Amino acid sequence: MRKDIVRMIGAAKSGHPGGSLSAADIVAALYFKVMRHDPANPKWPDRDRFVLSKGHAGPVLYAALAESGYFPVEELMTFRKINSRLQGHPDMNKTPGVEFSTGSLGHGLGAAVGMAIAGKLDNRDYRVFAMIGDGESQEGAIWEAGMAAAHYKLDNLTAILDHNGLQIDGPNVEVMGLEPVADKWRAFGWNVIEIDGHDFGQILGALDPSRKDPGKPTMIIARTTKGKGVSFMENAVDWHGKAPGPEEVEQAIAELGAA
Repeated sequence: MRKDIVRMIGAAKSGHPGGSLSAADIVAALYFKVMRHDPANPKWPDRDRFVLSKGHAGPVLYAALAESGYFPVEELMTFRKINSRLQGHPDMNKTPGVEFSTGSLGHGLGAAVGMAIAGKLDNRDYRVFAMIGDGESQEGAIWEAGMAAAHYKLDNLTAILDHNGLQIDGPNVEVMGLEPVADKWRAFGWNVIEIDGHDFGQILGALDPSRKDPGKPTMIIARTTKGKGVSFMENAVDWHGKAPGPEEVEQAIAELGAA
């Protein structure tokens, strides 16, 4: 998936590699181990739902969808091209497997709350997952959605904060500090789990249904590394929204292949 991310962004000469790479392990765990979904039937009513609220990290979602079989892996190379199904930000009307169109930050978690409420009302046992970002967590809509999820006792909802510490303008602590972020979510009535977002044992443990707290939504705070897996991108804010050139793509693929 990380190779897919680097290749598609390099081919497009545009995109957001840093936050796509930081989220890759969590998204891989969801699509290949945790979620109940069917690439042959993307609208299956009992499927689990995933909303990528930080929609600029669309490449990580496209990589998971392609590798899962929703569309050919070769189509990833059309990313951000004219008439492609793979827009710069996910489009639920164009791309199979995309549950909600995101990119306007702050809105995806609210959509996931709505899906979780619908599941309760329809007496369906599907789970809803949403990934939010650091910079996005500075938006009031995130906290409104958080308050609603706790109020409606949405224990079928799990949110994941891809907590890599960087956003487009720099470190979170300089732009708008989030800490103590775990205490904030607990104060909003959520079941909070803190993990290393690159440790599959911890990721899968946190996503296990047994870790839920009845009557509470769950927030997984995943400490991650921006640009994970590519040496010159790791913890470098410049790679939030910059595409690698041909030589950089080659170096990144070599590093990822050796990992």
